Amino acid sequence: MSTTNVPLLSPSDLIDLGRQAASAPPCAQCGALVCGGWESMPSSFERRRLVRVGTLRPEGVDDPTLREHHPRGTHGWSTDAPIAPAYFPYNRCDVWQCKACPRAYLRYTEYGGYYEDERIRALDPALVDVTPPT
Repeated sequence: MSTTNVPLLSPSDLIDLGRQAASAPPCAQCGALVCGGWESMPSSFERRRLVRVGTLRPEGVDDPTLREHHPRGTHGWSTDAPIAPAYFPYNRCDVWQCKACPRAYLRYTEYGGYYEDERIRALDPALVDVTPPT
């Protein structure tokens, strides 16, 4: 997916979007997407209900790190795992917002040997972690 004309969002941008999202309950359009941890995108969800508002993909980096960041012993599926833009999978995410309400979501595609899985996670501003890569 091309990131042309899509702004690179900073951690403070993410926090601001997340706070806007938290200011309202999820609407009927996107309520099924609200999940604390990563989930597979529901195949029945109409993707046009979301608009891409930014990216976390670093410009000029062809192969961003696959290292994950879990300082509190979480794992990739944990609902309280940090949203760390410098680490996988966040460094491969775009940020989407519902067209009907302020809810925001992180999305990326997981590529396996024989499958592709589009994953989505609600943006929780309290989980944004600005730890730089090591």
